[in-house]
Amino acid sequence: MRLPWHGTKPALTEKDSSIATPLPSSPESESKDTLPEHDTSNPEKGTRPQPPLPLGPAPIPSDIENDSLGHAGEEEDIWYPEGGLKAYLVVLGGWCGMVGGFSLMNCVGVIQAYLQENQLRDYSPSTVGWIFSIYLFFIFGASLQIGPVFDAHGPFWLLLAGSVIMVAMFMALAECTQYWHFILNLSIFGGIGSSLLFTPSLSAIAHWFSKGRGAATGLAATGGAVGGVIFPLALERLFPMVGWAWSMRILGFIYLFVCTIAVLLTRSRLPPKHGGTIKPDFRIFNDGTGALALVTLGTWFLEWGLFIPLSYVPEFAAANGLNNGYQIAAILNAMSFFGRWAPGWIADRIGRFNTMCITSFCCFICVFAFWLPSDGSLTSPSKTYGLLITFAVFYGFFSGSNISLTPICVGQLCETHEYGRYYATVYTIVAIGSLVGLPIAGSLVRAAGGGYWGVVVFAGGCYVISTAAFVTARVRKVGWGLKAAW
Repeated sequence: MRLPWHGTKPALTEKDSSIATPLPSSPESESKDTLPEHDTSNPEKGTRPQPPLPLGPAPIPSDIENDSLGHAGEEEDIWYPEGGLKAYLVVLGGWCGMVGGFSLMNCVGVIQAYLQENQLRDYSPSTVGWIFSIYLFFIFGASLQIGPVFDAHGPFWLLLAGSVIMVAMFMALAECTQYWHFILNLSIFGGIGSSLLFTPSLSAIAHWFSKGRGAATGLAATGGAVGGVIFPLALERLFPMVGWAWSMRILGFIYLFVCTIAVLLTRSRLPPKHGGTIKPDFRIFNDGTGALALVTLGTWFLEWGLFIPLSYVPEFAAANGLNNGYQIAAILNAMSFFGRWAPGWIADRIGRFNTMCITSFCCFICVFAFWLPSDGSLTSPSKTYGLLITFAVFYGFFSGSNISLTPICVGQLCETHEYGRYYATVYTIVAIGSLVGLPIAGSLVRAAGGGYWGVVVFAGGCYVISTAAFVTARVRKVGWGLKAAW
């Protein structure tokens, strides 16, 4: 249902002009009784100036219903370009930011496998896993600081800082030889730098798209998948040709190029919201339905389920006598390119939560139908390769939504100008899960005597819990009706 004053407001008649005469009122009543109008004086498409929002959320009449896609709580009087040159340049900038923010994350398995065989060969898989779990913790945990800063100041300085940190990190990573070197450079600086890149890259897109937000965000999120394809294949060639040090320096130069584009193109457009807290605001979970808490729980286990295959598929392949673990990782990331965009496009039509429930369930099926039977202890070596390739293809596609749709689901539960606070709170909690997920997986490998079946079952169980959480959140908001596009 649209607000009666949405769009161009009819001209007042002489009789109505007396009604429109401002009456003396207190500031408190004025903020309650007046809402901003659109200014249509600028006819240029996609650049209509926006009125300033009130300091607090404008009161929304109780009879306003959600639209067919369930934009719950969004102010109907905020206008979104939904396209145009400026909007798509922001998507391009976000795509480059995602190359910088998620490419390293998508090839952690390749780097982990290399370190396990070389610099850190004397350490257990669980111990090496802490390097990448701390890295994931800082990626998501840093959103606690970044979200409110983005709300108040926009993406420019955040992206610039992230670019400088990531380029410097790769140059320093080239010189790392000790365990604590990798913790300091890759885990801490790499995690903070990646968060500074991908958080504003995704958040800025929400300022330009509403109904097309899923497709636009998914398109930008494919940047991480492209990097996840190129980097493993490049490292497979670079490691034997130029060694570890120059391989990292070359990645640093690639980051310098894509991050420069991200800084130049990514822009926000909604009025800044100052005074945002940098502390988790747990009051947002008291929404009367528990939907946000369920989404947080689902995302916690979704991240566990996602990063275990990304981290352990190359090692799994090597343990089963396959020497093409890097290529399998590249295939997985290549399919996630389509899996990050296509579910977003579908979500804009059948609903974001509906799509997330379907893709999470399909990830569970892929893990138990393809990855678990490919273990060498359960099948012949000839079948291991075919099953693992099949797993990489289908899981790569369905798991792409784990990255692109979770921020959209969080945004669907809040008003646009509060998105940074909601996102920061949810992913600060999720960061705790990311901190312990990979060490748990490493411990399962050791407990299974070097076998990986325990890790596979653990990943599949995570998707079971995640699917149940997202389904329950959807039911709490719109019920069991299958026709609700929510």
